[in-house]
Amino acid sequence: MQKVIRIGVLTPSSNTALEPLTNAILSELPNVHAHFARFRVTNISLSDQALGQFDDSNILAAAEMLADAKPDVITWSGTSAGWMGFEKDISLCERITARTGIPASTAVLALNELLALKQIKRLGIVSPYTDDVQQKIVRQYAAANIEVVSEVHHDISVNYDFALVEPETIEKDLDTVSQAQPEAIVTYCTNLRAAHLADRFEQKRPVVLLDTVSTTVWGALRKVGVDPSEIKGWGKLFSWA
Repeated sequence: MQKVIRIGVLTPSSNTALEPLTNAILSELPNVHAHFARFRVTNISLSDQALGQFDDSNILAAAEMLADAKPDVITWSGTSAGWMGFEKDISLCERITARTGIPASTAVLALNELLALKQIKRLGIVSPYTDDVQQKIVRQYAAANIEVVSEVHHDISVNYDFALVEPETIEKDLDTVSQAQPEAIVTYCTNLRAAHLADRFEQKRPVVLLDTVSTTVWGALRKVGVDPSEIKGWGKLFSWA
């Protein structure tokens, strides 16, 4: 009997997309189970109130409760480091491990690892965010020598509403962004219903789709020594090593 691997997932409180998608991806691995802990996130903007939702104290309190389930890894399935700074997630992982003794990862750090693996320098981004949030993300990647050659955003700030963007709309966005010939496109929000679109999109376009729910899973599996390539039908990223 295979040992059960537990992945602890930190989740924005108003997110309705990432849990079903994470469980669907992991259904490919019957010995890997996901367990979720929420902390309050309802609005995404650059206001002090919205940024304060991601104070480490809030996230660490959720991580400590998640640690009671004795997961093998704790991962943050959220993209706030995209506009708050990649170093924010590096510090968060260090603090989670110091507090719980459990290895930690995040959606954004895993995404950046994937970009580095394939030396991707031309990126496309699809997100639901407001223009100022999106431009923060674009500038961060520019500082990391990755050019965002095309992007689409929906100018939404209510986190719950991100999941209301229809997958058919996201597919059209992906087609639009792909016209600039990026080396990869990121669906940059874990409350977009997009992860399941990767396989079909990659069959018709010569570009990989890096959805941030999927990058969360990929990074967590790597942390616990499980081969992500065992996951089929969810995009090429799971074969990257």
